[in-house]
Amino acid sequence: MMRRLLTLACTAGIVSLSLACSGCDVLGGGSPGGEAARSAAPLLSSRPASGSASQGASSCPAQVFSRMTEAQRVGQLFLVGIAQDPRSAAAAIAAYHFGSLLFGINSRAGVAQIGQTTRAIQSLASSRATGGVRFFIAANQEGGEVQGLQGPGFSPIPPALVQGELSPPALEEEAASWGRELRAAGVNLDLAPVMDVVPPGTASQNQPIGALKREFGDNPATVAAHGVAFIRGMRQAGIATAAKHFPGLGRVLGNTDFAAGITDTATAPDDAYLRSFRAAVDAGVPFVMVSLATYTRIDPRHLAAFSPRVMRVMLRQQLRFRGVIISDDLGAANAVAAISPQARGIDFVADGGDMITSQTLAAAVVMDNAILGRAAADSAFRAVVGSAVMRVLEAKQAYGLLPCP
Repeated sequence: MMRRLLTLACTAGIVSLSLACSGCDVLGGGSPGGEAARSAAPLLSSRPASGSASQGASSCPAQVFSRMTEAQRVGQLFLVGIAQDPRSAAAAIAAYHFGSLLFGINSRAGVAQIGQTTRAIQSLASSRATGGVRFFIAANQEGGEVQGLQGPGFSPIPPALVQGELSPPALEEEAASWGRELRAAGVNLDLAPVMDVVPPGTASQNQPIGALKREFGDNPATVAAHGVAFIRGMRQAGIATAAKHFPGLGRVLGNTDFAAGITDTATAPDDAYLRSFRAAVDAGVPFVMVSLATYTRIDPRHLAAFSPRVMRVMLRQQLRFRGVIISDDLGAANAVAAISPQARGIDFVADGGDMITSQTLAAAVVMDNAILGRAAADSAFRAVVGSAVMRVLEAKQAYGLLPCP
């Protein structure tokens, strides 16, 4: 995910916050989602929601699910770019129960200071706010021009194209080291690696990946081997990873962050360039991020993030991915600017997605309200939401974030 990154040096004062804000009038009292969405879906119900988990009642995720309100469940479907601001995070978590947060900026604060921030955030995982479920706290820590966290304690990470020159075992060792730095800072999800394949000789034309040296190489085998090494190294350090940007941004020209109508006319459902993603899935990557481009040979009518063919058919059925399908930025990306936030949130989940990335809080609130409203009115959609929540909870169980013995 390439974002509009703002440089921010976090100060020590940012973590001196009150954690008892669950009863405060958050976010100025207004509802960015509108009165209709708010009235259709009350956000702070203290009554456990109806519905059933997709596993047996004895499993930890199912137990947690059964105790959650519907608002708490829907909150687990969001990764919101406010991790750098614990005050905003505390207010948003109390009001909207958001379950995962992202460092939506570039920071040079360093490991110790970021660790103060993440500890303050994890302390907000109360029974009232999140059902006691702790947070995935994410960063874009690929390397090169996309290394969101820097400063004392964070090693400079070379771009993926340079990482691809290492042997896979050497890269796995390096990734484990970078992962330990993230772990020390309290970050437990790295939105990496990029598994996109950029065809030979086209890197300079490929704005989102090749021009920034974000690819491991120019063929599926190299990308697969090095992407898997990165995933395994991060896993050794206890860091979850997200293979991105399915089904690939290596053949497009424009960047979906800055332009709409980005189209891939080459990638097919059985394309050889999908082998890198298959390798990531086979290696047990817990998240796969879906792109905001359109793939005319797969589904010419929908962006990938709103395509059942991409998510339900290709990822779930063909690649047999059982983890969390996460979106690229549905908050501020120009690729979705012409689509209402309400439709973005509902359509992503309805069409097969699990976790919504939103760089902006305002858009996340609107999407949250819209999903709650639809779930309250539509039992079939509510069941789809429940399945997505369970996948998120299962991923959180794997990383020690659920309140089970």
